[in-house]
Amino acid sequence: MTNVLIVAAVLLFLNIYSANTTRDMMLRTKAASLQGKTQLVVSSLSGLENLNTDNVTQVINLLGDLGATRVAVTNGEGRALYDSLTRGSAAGKFLILPEVVQALDGNDVFHCVYDSAAGALESHACMPILYYDSPIGAVYMMEYDTVQGAVIAALEANLIRITVVLGVIILLFSMVFSLAFSRRMRLIMRSIQLLREGEYSHPIELRGHDEVGVLAEEFNKLTVRLQSSEKAQRQFVSDASHELKTPLASIKLLSDSILQNEMDMDTVREFVGDIGDEADRLTRIAQKLLELSRVDDGPKEDFLVIEAGPVVEKVLHLLAPLASLRQIQLDARMELGCTVVTREDDIYQIAFNLVENSIKYNVDGGTVQVRLNRVEDDVVLVVEDTGIGIPEESLPFIFDRFYRVDKARSRKAGGSGLGLSIVHDLVLRNYGDVTVERREAGGTRFTVVLPYFGLEEES
Repeated sequence: MTNVLIVAAVLLFLNIYSANTTRDMMLRTKAASLQGKTQLVVSSLSGLENLNTDNVTQVINLLGDLGATRVAVTNGEGRALYDSLTRGSAAGKFLILPEVVQALDGNDVFHCVYDSAAGALESHACMPILYYDSPIGAVYMMEYDTVQGAVIAALEANLIRITVVLGVIILLFSMVFSLAFSRRMRLIMRSIQLLREGEYSHPIELRGHDEVGVLAEEFNKLTVRLQSSEKAQRQFVSDASHELKTPLASIKLLSDSILQNEMDMDTVREFVGDIGDEADRLTRIAQKLLELSRVDDGPKEDFLVIEAGPVVEKVLHLLAPLASLRQIQLDARMELGCTVVTREDDIYQIAFNLVENSIKYNVDGGTVQVRLNRVEDDVVLVVEDTGIGIPEESLPFIFDRFYRVDKARSRKAGGSGLGLSIVHDLVLRNYGDVTVERREAGGTRFTVVLPYFGLEEES
C-alpha cells in the first residue's frame, strides 16, 4: 500500500508539473506575441507630436488587423482616443484600467490569466507612447483566446485521465504482486513452522531470482545443513552410546562373575585387572569426546605465532618409549622456520595423534617417518609408517568419528576411533588441510598442510 501511495503521489506531481509547464510555455508565447503587437502600435505612434482621434485612427487602420480582441489608445490624461470595441467602446471617455494607469507612469505592463471555467486565456498588455522620454499616451491590448484555452483544458483533462488510468493499472498490478508475494511468504512461513517442528523434508519450491527466491534458496540450504547436522548428531550419539556400552557391559559382566562365583585370588586379580583396563578405555573415550567438544566450541582468541618444530620434537620424545617397546624406529627430519598461527595444544594434538596411530598400527620393528618443512606459503607435516596400511575403500571414512578399519584390532590397540577425527577438526580449525594415502611400499601416509606465517626479521 505504501508503494501505491508513493506512485500515486509521483503521478500527481508529474500531472501538476506538466500542466504548469505547458501553461507557462503558452503564457510566455502569448506574452511575446501580444507585447510584440503592442510595441508595433507604440512604434507607429511614437513619431506623432500630438495624439488625437484622427491620426491615431489613421495609424491603426494602416496597420491592419492586429489579431487582438481589443485595441485602445489613450492620450496622456487617460482619455481613450481609439477603442476597437463596437459595443461598450470607451472612445472619448477616460479608460480607467490598472494597466493604463501603470503605462502612463512609464511602465510596460503584461499579465495573463487562465479562466478554467470558461476555458479561455485572457491576456492584457499596455505600453506608454513616449515623446522625448515623456509619456503622451498609452496603447492597451487585450486578447481573449479560447483556442489556446481549449488546448490547456484538453491537456489537463488528458493528464488527469492518464493519471487515473495509470493509477488503476498500478493498483491492479500492486494487488496482483501483493497477492503473489503474500502467497510466497505464507509458503516460507509454513516451511519455517514445519522446520521448527523438526520436519526437514519440506523444501520451499519457488522460482525466480528475486529477494524472495534468494530467501527460499538460502532457507533450503539451511534446512539441508540442519538436517545433516541433526543426522550427524544422532549418529554421534548412537556411536558414542555403542562405544561406551561395550566397556560398561564388560565391567558389569566381570564384576558379576566375581560376586556370583567362588574364585581364587589370582583369578580375582585377573578379573579386577580387566575391569581396570575397561575403565581406562572409558576414560580414554571420555577424554577424546571432551577434546572433540573443545575443538568444536573452543575460542580462537588465544592463537599465537608458534614454531612447529619444537612442539613436534616434544611429541616424538614423549612417544619414544612406546615405539621402543616394539622396536619401531622414529625417523624425524624437521626444518627451522616453520611458523604458524595456532595454539600450541592444537599442534601437539595433531602430531601426537598421528604419530601414536603410526606406532600402534605399525608392525614390530617398523619405521615411523616424520617430516616437517615449509613449501612456499605452507607448512607441511608428513607422518608415514610401514604398517599394514588402510584399505582403499576405507580411506574416505578414516576421519569419521568412531570409524575403525579393523574394530577388533583397534580395541586391542586401545583405539577409540576418535583420534583422527580430532586431527581432522583441529586442522580445519587452523584453516589447513589433512589428507591420507596408501604408501606404495606398504603403510600409510598422512599429510597436514597449515598456512605459513612469516616473521619479519629485524634489520
